[in-house]
Amino acid sequence: QINFVACQLFALLAAFWFRIYLGPSHASSAVRHAFATLFGIYFAVFCFGWYSIHLFVLVMMNYGIMNMASIPNIHRYSFVVAMGYLTLCHISRIYIFHYGILTTDFSGPLMIITQKITTLACQLHDGIGRQAEELSAEQNRLAVKTRPSLLEYLSYLLNFMSIIAGPCSNYKDYIAFIEGRHVHMKLLEVNWKQKGYDRLPDPSPTGAVMYKLCITLVSLILFLTLTKNFPMAYIIDNEFLDKTPFLSRLGYLYVVTQAAKPKYYFAWTLADAVNNAAGYGFSGVDERGTFRWDLLSNLNIWNIETATSFKMYIENWNIQTAAWLKRVCYDRAPWYPTALTFVLSALWHGIYPGYYFTFLTGILITLAARAIRNNCRHYFLSSVPLKIAYDTVTWIVTQLAVCYTVAPFVMLAVEPTIKFYKSMYFHM
Repeated sequence: QINFVACQLFALLAAFWFRIYLGPSHASSAVRHAFATLFGIYFAVFCFGWYSIHLFVLVMMNYGIMNMASIPNIHRYSFVVAMGYLTLCHISRIYIFHYGILTTDFSGPLMIITQKITTLACQLHDGIGRQAEELSAEQNRLAVKTRPSLLEYLSYLLNFMSIIAGPCSNYKDYIAFIEGRHVHMKLLEVNWKQKGYDRLPDPSPTGAVMYKLCITLVSLILFLTLTKNFPMAYIIDNEFLDKTPFLSRLGYLYVVTQAAKPKYYFAWTLADAVNNAAGYGFSGVDERGTFRWDLLSNLNIWNIETATSFKMYIENWNIQTAAWLKRVCYDRAPWYPTALTFVLSALWHGIYPGYYFTFLTGILITLAARAIRNNCRHYFLSSVPLKIAYDTVTWIVTQLAVCYTVAPFVMLAVEPTIKFYKSMYFHM
């Protein structure tokens, strides 16, 4: 954890320096690619030591596939190799280290690299192996028309802004950022003259970075105070179960689930700030004319805490992973896209049984929530009081459904998960 924080803070300083002194107007694309790659490799070695060899092996294996495989199969081979290698590493954690977390846990960066490898392979297949009329609007926009060079490939996968904590981004967006086209490309997607600008503006990320650093500071304080004092394991403590009534256990379950969130808020928001500090992550202009720097944001805290549906919750949690799942699985699955997407999400996270309890439960919760919303919601839209009542009830049910669903994700093993379900009377 100390190495992680040290690397991310150093990456933040390096990102500011990168934007100011190695900006597109000061350095060539090759220099920017090389700097981002070398610093990323250094951070990986510093954090994970010899374990970082797994990252480099996977990257080079898939570079070979990308150059030698036929275009119709490039996305399939890349997916099988990347997910297969990641799964083997996950297996080593559960069987060799017996549910323990490695001091040098390299699985996080490996998971991000797997996302990037499969994203690029699918988008390369779309750009070269499919006709434009076969693609959706998004697939057409993100399609990659030519195979990247080795330097571009390494920079995309190993750059210092995202190698430690992500997030995954699209290859075309990253290349546009390195070449200095990223901000203007996003500005040209909106009518910036109607926003009151007489020439193409040059937005600064400083305000967005400072705002996100404030969120990381608050999240760190909450992590150090709440998370340590409200462990998830306490909800299956025998004394707690014997002395606490069911409704009180439900309330405590909500509290411990809330207490588990700040570490994710901290890590993902800091990673977002690092990318913004380098000048990457601009997403356009909102309705009020404000510059937005949320292209790479992994969460929307307000939408998470006020979600009135399971779908709304998961769409605002780990946003870039949800986008990856949609692009490589949901949009391409020949059948049962919801179920296959949840299964892939579980496999990507690891092979701990708790993950599968969580994601298989998530399938049922998603389908049930969709059915209720489609069949009941319209009855409550006729008046404001009815809508408020509906939103209040669905907020409570959504939050409790999330708590029930994610508890096994934290517990990992089968025995505590079954004990937890029994204590909750399998109510969901």
